[in-house]
Amino acid sequence: MTPERFQDLIASLTASLEGQPLDDALAERLNREHPAGSPVFEAIFEACRQAVAAGWMCSRENDGIRWGRVIKHGAATHGFSVDVVDMQNLAGPHHVHPQGEIDMVMPIQADGTPGGAARFDGQGAGWKVYGPGSAHRPTVSGGRALVLYLLPQGAIEFSRAASA
Repeated sequence: MTPERFQDLIASLTASLEGQPLDDALAERLNREHPAGSPVFEAIFEACRQAVAAGWMCSRENDGIRWGRVIKHGAATHGFSVDVVDMQNLAGPHHVHPQGEIDMVMPIQADGTPGGAARFDGQGAGWKVYGPGSAHRPTVSGGRALVLYLLPQGAIEFSRAASA
């Protein structure tokens, strides 16, 4: 998996997201059309696993979170930037989504608790959407997960708040 091939793969998804309101209806649509186990979801998940293994994705680390912006927003991805994080049982830094955020949650390891499977802000494998102006402290519980963030125009604002 190369950065160019990854961008092409993401562009096929973001083409269907361009101009769509970032809301619960979009999350429902993504979970219906591209649920965990579907060809699109699994192709992106496998591409992320390969890119992490190759060392060009999630190449930075801070406070136990491996992360990185892998695609800047632009025409090729219909205005979305792409960040990917690798987190295990921890909360990340509080931030605001000025234009919203689309999250693809890819659990990669359960922590061994009964029925355990990694979750991102309560969402298991699948999609979570935050609307414009929303904020949170991204949290992975129940194990380890990769989370792909699509940010309209790359917009994100980190804050010093301790909680959402």
